[in-house]
Amino acid sequence: MSELSHLRLMAGYNAWMNEKLYAAAATLPAHELAAERGAFFGSLLGTLNHLVAGDTIWLRRFATHPARFAALEPVLALAPPGALDAIHSDDLAVLAAHRRMLDAMIGAWTTQLSDADLEHVLHYASTKGIASQKRFGDLLLHFFNHQTHHRGQASTLLSQAGADLGVTDLLMLIENVEEQTAPPGIA
Repeated sequence: MSELSHLRLMAGYNAWMNEKLYAAAATLPAHELAAERGAFFGSLLGTLNHLVAGDTIWLRRFATHPARFAALEPVLALAPPGALDAIHSDDLAVLAAHRRMLDAMIGAWTTQLSDADLEHVLHYASTKGIASQKRFGDLLLHFFNHQTHHRGQASTLLSQAGADLGVTDLLMLIENVEEQTAPPGIA
């Protein structure tokens, strides 16, 4: 699988898993969503808000790529989160709508990427102001890995609250491949 194909698969996985997370979260009462559970960002709602904040921060950085991806233009109109624990919304429905918008943007953007885009070195500053310069393709791997990491935490928080997320394996999105056999008489 090419690097671009992998990134597009991860964008699809991201959207699929976020739909599952928000659907499971919607089965819980508000007090369960906001309950402190000892996670990095406290509650399930805190974790979901962190994913929105982190994705927004990264997408705004990615929008500075010289390719000026059309799919990322809307992210520049969004207010930048002030911190990694910024709360976009305490209302799950509002947060879910924003999440769907981000996921649609991510999916459209990954179809605009080229191999050459991945080789670009992106210069950016962390939320603490530390300057970095890294290969764009490697930053995208981090972007998707970060989402998976915190969605794993969110799935644990859902389980603690009694909500069943169901199957979460990337394997569910990987297509089966027909086994190729040699024609008769060819060894």
